[in-house]
Amino acid sequence: MDLFSSDKTEFHLPQAELIYIPHFYNPLEANKLFKKLKETCVWQQDTITIFGKTHLQPRLTALYANNEKSYSCSNITMLPKKFTPDLQEMKVAIEKVAHTDFTSVLLNRYRSGSDSNGWHADNEKELGKKPIIASLSFGAPRYFHFKHRTLKNEKHKLLLESGSLLIMAGQMQEYWLHQIPKTKKEIGERINLTFRKII
Repeated sequence: MDLFSSDKTEFHLPQAELIYIPHFYNPLEANKLFKKLKETCVWQQDTITIFGKTHLQPRLTALYANNEKSYSCSNITMLPKKFTPDLQEMKVAIEKVAHTDFTSVLLNRYRSGSDSNGWHADNEKELGKKPIIASLSFGAPRYFHFKHRTLKNEKHKLLLESGSLLIMAGQMQEYWLHQIPKTKKEIGERINLTFRKII
């Protein structure tokens, strides 16, 4: 199922709530922020071990926060840098729509269609129960796939455009998995920011 709308859309799925705003930032603002984030963020590429083999993570990452709390996922522990003024402004703007306070933002930089993020849930214990995750996208559009852990017919995809905001809430991180798959299409770079509260 391909979910798409030109306006703010709310999806009430089994054990999940999603809000998609395709033009949270207009194209001019989105392009400006994309270039600034690409040039000014402190990017890193960690290694991950899968089935006993160690590989470079297929994307670059960065972590920023208004505190010093670390974040661990995929057996990788990241220490945050302090929020930049741009990230702070984005955080405040998104908090008004998400109706929650965020402490941290994890950024993922997909340099080409070969960069990806496999099936996972943002369900780490430091995020608490029913975490609200706000996902902001800049750059090349990429498909966001998500599927229910047990309901086989609940499998969807949504094209995340530049300047768009996707808010995941309810029990989504407990009952659903999501990914950004690889693509063989020639596409440009994408930067995704996932705002969250680390407790």
